[in-house]
Amino acid sequence: MSATRLLVLGVVRGYGRAHGYLIGNDLMSWGAGEWANVKWGSIYHALKQLTRDGHLRDELVPPARTDYLLTAKGEQEFQRLLRDALRHPGTRPDALGAGLALLPALRRADAVELLRERLSALEAMRADALDQAGRGGRPGHVRELYGLWAHTADTGITWTQGLLARLEAGEHPMAGERDSPGTPGSWATLKLE
Repeated sequence: MSATRLLVLGVVRGYGRAHGYLIGNDLMSWGAGEWANVKWGSIYHALKQLTRDGHLRDELVPPARTDYLLTAKGEQEFQRLLRDALRHPGTRPDALGAGLALLPALRRADAVELLRERLSALEAMRADALDQAGRGGRPGHVRELYGLWAHTADTGITWTQGLLARLEAGEHPMAGERDSPGTPGSWATLKLE
């Protein structure tokens, strides 16, 4: 999964319509260059590819600016990428980071359900890693690898449980709730002119 693709769709969705500089400026201000390896060139490449794929529609704004709008197909892709980023524990933290940055786009119950799926997958990963580490006949340094995976899963489990508890306690305004930045076009007041 491309974190850049999810982030670009999410920013366009958030504003309702956005130009490349606005998208890039937002993502860079979030530090996405560091935690998701987003670069200016990758943003513009994603905009072109998402437009070619029918996820975005571009409109020329005179004298020479291009604005992008999310299509219905783009909303479906955004929701798919966002949900996958939250439900599947992967080896790349950029996908999860992108999912967290756009978490308010989900209804609270949906986010909780996706994080419970993540928790189950992490518990299965930990059990498998512990099983592999406990098997005989492997060199010690290979068992260390499985120990690392078990430890990583443990950390993911602890963090996911904490986020679940915070969401269930009502923290973070989610889609459909008061003051949520999760509704399409709700970022309009944040636009940098």
